[in-house]
Parts: sequence; C-alpha cells; structure tokens
Amino acid sequence: MQTILRLNIAGQPRGWISAQEAVSAYAKGDVIWGIGDPLPPVFGGVQRLTGIRSRIDLQPIIALQGRVVQNFCPPLCNRTLFRRDGHRCLYCGQQYTRGELTRDHVKPTSRGGRDRWENVVAACRRCNWQKDNLTPEEANMPLLAVPFRPNPFEWHYLAKDRILADQMEYLSKQFSAQRDWAH
Repeated sequence: MQTILRLNIAGQPRGWISAQEAVSAYAKGDVIWGIGDPLPPVFGGVQRLTGIRSRIDLQPIIALQGRVVQNFCPPLCNRTLFRRDGHRCLYCGQQYTRGELTRDHVKPTSRGGRDRWENVVAACRRCNWQKDNLTPEEANMPLLAVPFRPNPFEWHYLAKDRILADQMEYLSKQFSAQRDWAH
C-alpha cells in the first residue's frame, strides 16, 4: 500500500506514514489540508440507519495538526548517505551497490573528525582502505564532490525508495540545488 508524506502545519516534511495511519488521521480530524491527486478511496462499513457506506479519500501529501518544530537535523545512516552520493565512491567515481560501499570520514574520527553529514562520503572498500587514516589531501585522493547535509525536503526524498510524482514535485521544489539523483 502507498505511503503518505506527512507535513506539519507549516508545510515542512515530518515523515512517511502508512495509508492506514493516514486513514486514522482523517477519521480523527487531524488532517488540516492535503495536496496531490487523490489515491484510491478507502471504504469502511455501512451505517445501519442510512445505509451509506463510509469512504475516505486520501491524498499523497497531508498536513497534520501539531506543533512546528524548527531545526530538523536529518539522521545520518549509510542508506541515505549512499543515495545522497548516487551510490558512487567519491574518490574513484565508480558506481557500486549498497553492499559494496562504506562510509568514509573525510577528516578521520581518530583525528577529531565527526560522524556528521558534512564529514562523510560514500567510498568503495579499496579507496577507503587506501585513504586509511589520512585526509584526502594527504592521501592524494581528491573528493569528486563536497559532502553536504541534506535539507529536510532532500532527506525525506532520500529516505524513501518509491514516491509518487506529486510527492516528488512537492519535495523537489525545496531542494537546495539541482540534484542528479532527483529525476
């Protein structure tokens, strides 16, 4: 079943929810607004007095009631990191499967580097081993791209394998730059 992009009332993405969770939000009156082409309707039971069957029309993007939380910091995991880097080793430029890539710290953690978006890149095992405990400059292995922290819109795209066109259109309008992975 399709997943729904959940927004806060300010229109900022706050996660992906199942269609069942969206149905519950609609039924409880928590949905403030929705956008996108309607998904197939969800039917419920028949009301005994009227004989009318309940129906909820879901939209692929919904804003729910709740407070607006600022400064969303996207969690760092290898899956989204590798997608950010296009499943490419940012040292040799070759494309690899997820299982063939590793997380490399541009400034090694043993030398004060931190495990954060701006200091990690996808690297093949060979390049990660070759770079070892050095900076790219010291290893004479220049980076092919600058590591960056995705904004909340980019991160929500990277965190999901399959999204609908309406969801992609909504998210991509807020990408910080033109992205190769955002087709």
